[in-house]
Amino acid sequence: MKNLKPSHREKKRYLLINGKDAEKENIKNCILEFIGVLGYAEASPKFIGNDKIILAINHRSLDKIRTSFLMSEKDIKIKRVSGTLKGLN
Repeated sequence: MKNLKPSHREKKRYLLINGKDAEKENIKNCILEFIGVLGYAEASPKFIGNDKIILAINHRSLDKIRTSFLMSEKDIKIKRVSGTLKGLN
């Protein structure tokens, strides 16, 4: 299979998440509650890493994801946003 051009591949943003309620299930429910199933599919979030909670999302959905964490009553905060995993350290 031929590789995609860099301009055609999906660009990601990596979010370092912390807080009292920062668990994978709480984060997923928070996003689904605010932007729904279609928005969740567009953001295509993926959890990366085991020791830290890092969420990889589509770069166009960053504002929606930030807003969903702000609107929720749970203590979930975005500590840092980066275009690369290396930038989160």
